Amino acid sequence: MHRAAAIKHWQETREIAGRIRDAAPSPEGIGAVATVIHIEGSAYRRPGAKLLVEGSGAMRGGVSGGCLEADVRDVGLAALVEGRSCTRRYETGADADAVWGLGLGCEGRVELLVQPITDAARPVWTAAAEALDGDLPFVLASPTEGPAAGHSLLVRAGTLVAGSTGDHAVDRAVAARAEAHLSAGASAVETIDAVPVFFDVLLPPPWLAVFGAGDDAIPLVRLAADLGFRCAVVDHRPAFATTERFPEAQRLVVRRPEDGVPGLPLGADAAAVIMTHALAHDIEWVRAVAATPVMYLGVLGPQRRVARILARAGVPAGGRVYGPVGLDLGSVGPEQIALSILAELLAVRAQRDAASLRERGAAIHA
Repeated sequence: MHRAAAIKHWQETREIAGRIRDAAPSPEGIGAVATVIHIEGSAYRRPGAKLLVEGSGAMRGGVSGGCLEADVRDVGLAALVEGRSCTRRYETGADADAVWGLGLGCEGRVELLVQPITDAARPVWTAAAEALDGDLPFVLASPTEGPAAGHSLLVRAGTLVAGSTGDHAVDRAVAARAEAHLSAGASAVETIDAVPVFFDVLLPPPWLAVFGAGDDAIPLVRLAADLGFRCAVVDHRPAFATTERFPEAQRLVVRRPEDGVPGLPLGADAAAVIMTHALAHDIEWVRAVAATPVMYLGVLGPQRRVARILARAGVPAGGRVYGPVGLDLGSVGPEQIALSILAELLAVRAQRDAASLRERGAAIHA
């Protein structure tokens, strides 16, 4: 799965599943979920992107850059009324500027699965909401055609956790293939016993640990959460590391540098930014975090200060250490600096050089 897409995928699905779980029972149905199941060419969202259309017409999530949502809303409401799922394809070419009556000229194809969400479907989405509050990968498998279309199965570690196609043999086959897709880390459609099934792979998003809960950390955490990162804020001052200041943070840790980093989310897929503005604390946190396998270690500050921090911490510059942290955007102020940090982090995760897209000869999402 595209790494940037995977970051957003989990959080978007978490919001939608939570809304379905918490919705009041309704004999007419809760709403409909549209999911991108296949793309070709240029497309704004990747397979697994979702849009929840509630019975009221309210929408959450997205399946495009905004050009498809109005039409998908109508399709979703119709699916809810009719009580059956459907697929919908939007496509265009270089010489086309309208698809299904829409002004769409993206030179690509997007195929959606639209599933009405009834009270009978709620258990699968409740199980998904619980799984999305955890830290383990799983798969939502959904037949796109046939009698089982509209059903979904939740599979984790090769075990069927919730849902059914109504055929136990097919359920077992879907569970086995779900594990293979999970191992590959890619969402895709595969035919099982002559029935196409969309395997929606959900991988836990990476953690961003921010050391320092000053005012300039607030926009960094807020924007990182919007991008799909799970955020932890670490500071020795209880009055600073609070939910009121960091409502988007999933972990708030009150700790001094001398207490080290045990228990903090600093695995090989995690990133950390050191920004306490206290030289001694920055040195100790850099030393402690550098001993973990994080893939990105950012250090805030001007070049000479960062060089002093790294020297005293005994941490060599370069490699996974980014200091001064952020891209050279001419940023001024906390919000712009947060943008430059996260732009650099996304580029590092995607193994891109962060050049302008006009300079890229290959496809954007290649």
